[in-house]
Amino acid sequence: MPQQKIPATVITGFLGAGKTTLIRNLLQNAGGRKIALIINEFGDLGVDGDILKGCGIETCSEDDVVELNNGCICCTVADDFIPTMTKLLERDSLPDHIVIETSGLALPQPLVAAFNWPEVKTRVTVDGVVTVIDAAAVAAGRFADDEEKVAAQRAADDSLDHDNPLEELFEDQIRAADLVVLNKADLVDTDALETVRRKIAAATGRQVKTVASEHGKLPADVLLGIAAGTEDLIAARKSHHEIEHEGGEAHDHDEFESFVASAGPLADQKAFVAGLSDLIGEHDILRLKGFADVPGKPMRLVVQAVGQRIETYFDRPWRPEEKRETRLVVIGLHDGLDDATCDAIARRISGLAAGETAAAAE
Repeated sequence: MPQQKIPATVITGFLGAGKTTLIRNLLQNAGGRKIALIINEFGDLGVDGDILKGCGIETCSEDDVVELNNGCICCTVADDFIPTMTKLLERDSLPDHIVIETSGLALPQPLVAAFNWPEVKTRVTVDGVVTVIDAAAVAAGRFADDEEKVAAQRAADDSLDHDNPLEELFEDQIRAADLVVLNKADLVDTDALETVRRKIAAATGRQVKTVASEHGKLPADVLLGIAAGTEDLIAARKSHHEIEHEGGEAHDHDEFESFVASAGPLADQKAFVAGLSDLIGEHDILRLKGFADVPGKPMRLVVQAVGQRIETYFDRPWRPEEKRETRLVVIGLHDGLDDATCDAIARRISGLAAGETAAAAE
């Protein structure tokens, strides 16, 4: 009898949509499935993988979590993803399901297409692409410019190019989806949620199932077992880049920049979070995430921010071999994060951790 293929679920979505929280809830309610995770992050500090490694879930041990850092998985399919999958499939004990969390800046299309590589296609099938979106942010227009204004400017001057990389990424991730999760649905009303659904329908041009969630909580059977075989469908779900540059240059992420800011222990946790919110607003930071050292607390503090909404929680005790420190990944648009600005933001974060006022931290 032919060997049954291992199902793989690709979980994609924009920065801060709640992918890691969704996966953590999935692992905690996996119904006994042994799940292997491949985590791809934008930047050097592996926050999402570290959070998932520390979750203590029996069916997903630390050895089952593979991190691909400092490189977008959609740009490094041959160098990173294929060797990782090959090594995973060589294990004596194979997983029941593979879950791949992409970077918030990744195009799903090249990754899904890679499942057609001979060494992968015979062993694994894409059970489904799950795109997680921040329903509240999308309803508020956080990831989209004023489209009518852009259209008017283009009509007035054909030489202007107002393509918004955030909007394109948002649309491309939705176009690839078999299921769209409208996360943070508790932050919007029914009318706003319906507006978001219409936006999704307009972006895909096809019927895509949507489900609403709060804090990434959905039954495992909703996310797994879609049985879409998306590797055979993805060619018809082209990204903006594929449509505009078929046979042309490779996709890159020159529009974005990231760096890691380090600081000492927090003098005042509440003031630190408030200061970060102000800093994010001043520099239009897209995403900020990492860990903080709170004196007197045996556990590390996780810091997750999208826009100026910041979530903090203690996830696990500091390990004896770990250095207690505050480290945050800062992600923003390339044009807004030159070297001088990055240095200023890093100094500000260090000052805020030490308890300095915003003026003094500058």
